[in-house]
Amino acid sequence: MFRRREPVPFAFVAEADRFRSNVTPPPRESLSKTQIAARSLIGLTVVAGLVGSLLFGIPALQPSHAPAKSQQSEASEGR
Repeated sequence: MFRRREPVPFAFVAEADRFRSNVTPPPRESLSKTQIAARSLIGLTVVAGLVGSLLFGIPALQPSHAPAKSQQSEASEGR
């Protein structure tokens, strides 16, 4: 009914699905007010940088300020 699995070079790989640890990880330390403030300040700085780059970048990408005269060299004007 149940066949045995083929032997593998590393026995721990074959038994990994059956292994269950009895060691619980330590509880997470709560962040102090200073750490929360520092992380918030870093996040606000990143967001402000992205917003600033959009504010300066979008007007520069708009073609509404096209020059009235096409750019040509002075040598080609006398022809």
